[in-house]
Amino acid sequence: MTHPADPLTALPHDERIRSRKVANGVATVIVDATGLTPNDSKRVEDEVHAAALSTPGVKEARIAMTASQPHRTLIAIGSGKGGVGKSTVSANLAIALARAGKKIGLIDADVYGPSQPTLLGKHDKPEAENEKLLPVEAHGIRFLSLGQLVSPGHALAWRGPMATGALANLIEADWGDAELLLVDLPPGTGDVQLSLIQRSRPAGAVIVSTPQDLSLIDARRAVDLFNKTSVPVLGIIENMATYVCPHCGQASHPFGTGGAEQAAVELGVPFLGRLPLSLTIREASDAGRPPAASDGPEADAFTEIAQKLLAAVTH
Repeated sequence: MTHPADPLTALPHDERIRSRKVANGVATVIVDATGLTPNDSKRVEDEVHAAALSTPGVKEARIAMTASQPHRTLIAIGSGKGGVGKSTVSANLAIALARAGKKIGLIDADVYGPSQPTLLGKHDKPEAENEKLLPVEAHGIRFLSLGQLVSPGHALAWRGPMATGALANLIEADWGDAELLLVDLPPGTGDVQLSLIQRSRPAGAVIVSTPQDLSLIDARRAVDLFNKTSVPVLGIIENMATYVCPHCGQASHPFGTGGAEQAAVELGVPFLGRLPLSLTIREASDAGRPPAASDGPEADAFTEIAQKLLAAVTH
């Protein structure tokens, strides 16, 4: 590879460099990190960064490390605010997809409240091999959680760079033959979301919201973030929509109903389905027995949404 008019010709690891340019004193370099361990990727990034800064006329260097995963699709699952049941939906959606015949990996990237070990009933710490984490298996899926990296009950008091670095280690783990990787993001539109988009480029995003206006305001912000970063929004899921009294059988709507579906229409994104406010789902989740792993009306609801998501991913 030669670049006769390129002041960055002398960069190391030329065989991995996919793009390089200098504009207004800023060098931008894209490096292919496919196959590198996290430590090797960091070493290559540092070496390219140092070499770029040593180039005459370069005052700032921006290095983007990318890794190709041609047989794996990354799906971000986000919400504008906390408390909408995003992690519960993520866990059960992953299991429903696995029961549909897909090989599924689930990444719990919620630095503010990593709950997948509890939801999946599996608190084992992951082992590592060749400097890569080995996901833990539960209910037919593989998963990794930031909650597995600290002792139970201890706060994850991490600043942005620490959280995004930990997320990179989870994504670059040994996911084997997983076809779909679902990433349970923290609420909001901050560092973790931006890092995921910049470094791993999800194939699409799913937004979880409750029906009430307060939740939908923030859900719209989440949709806007993915739209602005050119990540397709595959759909919105309305959670906690209907409560059926177990004693009298009467249905009520504590958070309203239909709000997320209407927002999807207004935003021009698909509506993937509606999930109930269910005592069964709450009790099963607290006990580490996701309802999607068994049969019943709750499992059927997740199965229906999983089928719609698969259709959206393949089109």
